[in-house]
Amino acid sequence: MTDVEHDSTTARTIPAGGNGRPDSFASLRIRNYRIYTLGQSTSVVGNWMQNVAVGWMTLQLTHSGTMLGLVIGARYLPVLLFGAWGGLVVDRHDTRRLLALTQIWFAVQAALLTVLSAAHLVTLPLLVVIMLTLGITNLFDSPARQKLISELVDAEHLTNAIAINSTFVNTAKLLGPGAAGFVIAALGVAPCFALDTVSFLAVLVSLAMLRTSEMHPAEREVRAKGQIRAGLTHIRRTPELLYPMSMVYVTGILTWEFPVSLPLLTTSGFHSGPAGYGAAMALMSAGGVLGGFAAMRRRRLSTRSLSVSALIWGALICAAALAPSLPVALALLVLVGAGSVTFNASAKTLMQVGAAPQMRGRVMAIWSIGWMGGHRHRRADRGGDRRLLRPPQRTARRRGGRGRRRYPRAAPHLGRTTRNRTELSRPHTDARRGALRCCRSPCVRHSGLRSGLTAQSVRRRCG
Repeated sequence: MTDVEHDSTTARTIPAGGNGRPDSFASLRIRNYRIYTLGQSTSVVGNWMQNVAVGWMTLQLTHSGTMLGLVIGARYLPVLLFGAWGGLVVDRHDTRRLLALTQIWFAVQAALLTVLSAAHLVTLPLLVVIMLTLGITNLFDSPARQKLISELVDAEHLTNAIAINSTFVNTAKLLGPGAAGFVIAALGVAPCFALDTVSFLAVLVSLAMLRTSEMHPAEREVRAKGQIRAGLTHIRRTPELLYPMSMVYVTGILTWEFPVSLPLLTTSGFHSGPAGYGAAMALMSAGGVLGGFAAMRRRRLSTRSLSVSALIWGALICAAALAPSLPVALALLVLVGAGSVTFNASAKTLMQVGAAPQMRGRVMAIWSIGWMGGHRHRRADRGGDRRLLRPPQRTARRRGGRGRRRYPRAAPHLGRTTRNRTELSRPHTDARRGALRCCRSPCVRHSGLRSGLTAQSVRRRCG
């Protein structure tokens, strides 16, 4: 028995239990979907351990937020440039076999990272290349994963299946970052990559156990010209797709930058280590689990409810950005995680149900560009804004010319003249930023102390 929910924009069928209320776990009674979801959730644990390890290793190699944004952006650049083509490939081929190939390639790349990190051979250019290859694989993996859900359940259970998948994935994301933080602190990054390699075997086993006779495969697209343009036209002419897709692009480009902003916030903003970063990711994923349970029990799903979810989520992100301390920020990140899953699960449901079956791969690929790839082109800039997350500091003014640092002239009692040169007390600053440089002429015009700083006992002779 089902309850049919009507809205001014859409009409949806929600599975219900015997008491007339929506059954939150109705899709788990379907064997194929249950096996795939368990395997996929296991892989997500390892994948998020790898994501945390890559971010932490990049910061350790470069100490640069800009380089962190470059590494993460490299993984999603192929999705941004060729995502629609990847969805077309998914529409033309068997979804399960294509997904098995992507999992094998992911496992090979994770094993390579394990060996390189254990041997201390990882360099920044090599890491960028590996992330680019991961991005190329994601061209086909992301739309294939989204499309396979609609082939494992019927249309009646699709809404519930997407919500359950989001809940299980976020439960895995709750375990992955937290475990990665402790593993990195105790053993280093190499074990994280090793566990990620093993986790892909769970997906391969689950795909092999699926019963093809119980699946609902969509009709494959026949090769022809203009099929990517046809997918875009399908979205533009279908309001049930156009409105959610527009909101996904706006929120994806402007808000979803947590893999870059969270490590910078915890390390530079609140001076925490890997445990703090892992806690932030884990608590945000915990909120995602709560949001998933809320999405599983939603009785009304429409573009109007999606807009309300977006507004609430945006307000929570602003509150977390203004948090005065790490505990307050962590508490707000729980709510941010809940809002993200509620919004994302609702948007995916509207688009999967509204898309034509033979177009579903392209529709979900274009969704991936907005949600997973559209915002990554700005991440290098976000990483470069790492200084904005630091506590306020005094910065030296630069004099015109070739970037020489100009300090206020030293007071007479703080220096002594020796052979027409002046020896001054060195300010207590970072060695690279505070070292005093002299010229051939008497350097009293170019040296000195920063205003407001006390002279230290360490002295440096000019010349």
